Amino acid sequence: MSSSDYRHPPTCLANFCIISRDGVHHVGQAGLELSTSELVSCVGWTTAEELYSCSDDHQIVKWNLLSSETTQIVKLPDDIYPIDFHWFPKSLGVKKQTQAESFVLTSSDGKFHLISKLGRVEKSIEAHCGAVLAGRWNYEGTALVTVGEDGQIKIWSKTGMLRSTLAQQGTPVYSVAWGPDSEKVLYTAGKQLIIKPLQPNAKVLQWKAHDGIILKVDWNSVNDLILSAGEDCKYKVWDSYGRPLYNSQPHEHPITSVAWAPDGELFAVGSFHTLRLCDKTGWSYALEKPNTGSIFNIAWSIDGTQIAGACGNGHVVFAHVVEQHWEWKNFQVTLTKRRAMQVRNVLNDAVDLLEFRDRVIKASLNYAHLVVSTSLQCYVFSTKNWNTPIIFDLKEGTVSLILQAERHFLLVDGSSIYLYSYEGRFISSPKFPGMRTDILNAQTVSLSNDTIAIRDKADEKIIFLFEASTGKPLGDGKFLSHKNEILEIALDQKGLTNDRKIAFIDKNRDLCITSVKRFGKEEQIIKLGTMVHTLAWNDTCNILCGLQDTRFIVWYYPNTVYVDRDILPKTLYERDASEFSKNPHIVSFVGNQVTIRRADGSLVHISISPYPAILHEYVSSSKWEDAVRLCRFVKEQTMWACLAAMAVANRDMTTAEIAYAAIGEIDKVQYINSIKSLPSKESKMAHILLFSGNIQEAEIVLLQAGLVYQAIQININLYNWERY
Repeated sequence: MSSSDYRHPPTCLANFCIISRDGVHHVGQAGLELSTSELVSCVGWTTAEELYSCSDDHQIVKWNLLSSETTQIVKLPDDIYPIDFHWFPKSLGVKKQTQAESFVLTSSDGKFHLISKLGRVEKSIEAHCGAVLAGRWNYEGTALVTVGEDGQIKIWSKTGMLRSTLAQQGTPVYSVAWGPDSEKVLYTAGKQLIIKPLQPNAKVLQWKAHDGIILKVDWNSVNDLILSAGEDCKYKVWDSYGRPLYNSQPHEHPITSVAWAPDGELFAVGSFHTLRLCDKTGWSYALEKPNTGSIFNIAWSIDGTQIAGACGNGHVVFAHVVEQHWEWKNFQVTLTKRRAMQVRNVLNDAVDLLEFRDRVIKASLNYAHLVVSTSLQCYVFSTKNWNTPIIFDLKEGTVSLILQAERHFLLVDGSSIYLYSYEGRFISSPKFPGMRTDILNAQTVSLSNDTIAIRDKADEKIIFLFEASTGKPLGDGKFLSHKNEILEIALDQKGLTNDRKIAFIDKNRDLCITSVKRFGKEEQIIKLGTMVHTLAWNDTCNILCGLQDTRFIVWYYPNTVYVDRDILPKTLYERDASEFSKNPHIVSFVGNQVTIRRADGSLVHISISPYPAILHEYVSSSKWEDAVRLCRFVKEQTMWACLAAMAVANRDMTTAEIAYAAIGEIDKVQYINSIKSLPSKESKMAHILLFSGNIQEAEIVLLQAGLVYQAIQININLYNWERY
């Protein structure tokens, strides 16, 4: 049947342009002809090409975007006016079924209905007095929450049995959302937002969120952020503790719908004749004014490439995301159409066009390679040759995350994590108990040439570490445990496996660093800084940068904390960061250029000194004379301080002596001289360890060499009487 037989075909708009995550998005239109109709109340995707919609003319209609056909699935009884519906979630952690098989539909008669994909009403359950305003399955599909005009929030089993009435209030509850772990429920109460855990007697979080009644909420499982929209014509972004992260300017009309993209990087906002695409931090990529009436419901497709909106004038608006940008050094890649990309080399203005068989879902450009995942395949392009990509079929469906390192790249889909070489060879697939890949993002997964690090969602104080080559747990299999919840992790990219370090930011905004190799003894976690909001490692050497309160800081040699913590402040570069406004984010740190995204979405580039990177290169090649010559040429205290720490770490005390003298650390110069005059190799080694503060290791070295008297003497010198 053609769509004109039905009363809510999609509106036919020209392509309109919405600005994207890394540039510009078009919202394209899958448009047939217009006709007047009843209000469309809700929409939901089964696959990336198939959508169901419900309207006040009691019809449930299926849209096929490939053939542009519409089919009536079921005509509901005349007394049922649909308000909300939600597809039963696909099973997690197992081979994914290709599409959802049933959905819950809430209606104005106080019931909710469990309906199969073919339109058969399996069950209708009396749920609320007055209309059931929203219904949502939890992420596992084990429970359903419904809210209604009667102010009740009820939890139901999968089969529609009432488990509990979670809360009751005097005002209608217009919208509800599950927390990422399905342990809490977020719902509206007039101008207030309330987060209530399912466990009885647990603390309830409540705050005033808007100046008007709140109409819609959404809570993303990947970034753990909350969206709210209200009659005060604003939309807002909150963290899960109710702290405001973004507050929009007032619009002309109430905001009637908000929805997160599945990966939590974008969200869409709907209002009267208004569709807006926004970054997760709140700033707007673009605002468009389609002729839709109020957009009452927005649904993202499973792969996050397109949205559908249920419109008040009886139409369904379809839109897809294009014109995303990826940049690396002198290359700029733009997604021009759903199946095509343009590559531009800014050095010579050469342009290459890349075409794909299927729709592009995710892409990443780094380390001289472009990795593109479509709905069925993965393409790997080298920046040296854009004509002959490596192509291989994907094991599963939608890729939600691509991470790159110098030697290989990581793909994350709904059920597993896969590591591939740039030649397309499968390397490993790390696993751990209770792994949920659907909620992993670039802040909770990190990749280096030899290590994969993943922050656990079940216990956010834990980081799992895996060998890249085998996918097995690193070292003795112990995970890394911290005293506070961890927000963001990052592995350094260069150097030997034994020296691999991981930096992370915890809930208190402390930046910590520790070694990833874990054999026997517990590795020390050392605090590098406080009030750090975002961090990034350099791609070519182990230099770390971060935004600390109102300062931009570069740690030229973070390992200084293991060698001589006293000189750490001398190895830093600092500058004022107030120009980046509130909540800036470091996008990349390539070569000597740091790219920062400000809160308004604009990009700022900062260049740092190229000399520390050259110093790292000399030291890794043991070119100590060249390193000293470079420091003498640059004449900067930070360079000498870095060289001093590097020399001690590599046991080159001659260079260390020169470097410490240059920064005026005379006491350390004298101590190094006394080390050089020691007779045995073991006692020299012990005193170098002592210099770095490794007292236990120094003692062990002396005892193993039979130098018991010296071991006693160092404890006496340190007033360590218990040990003595």
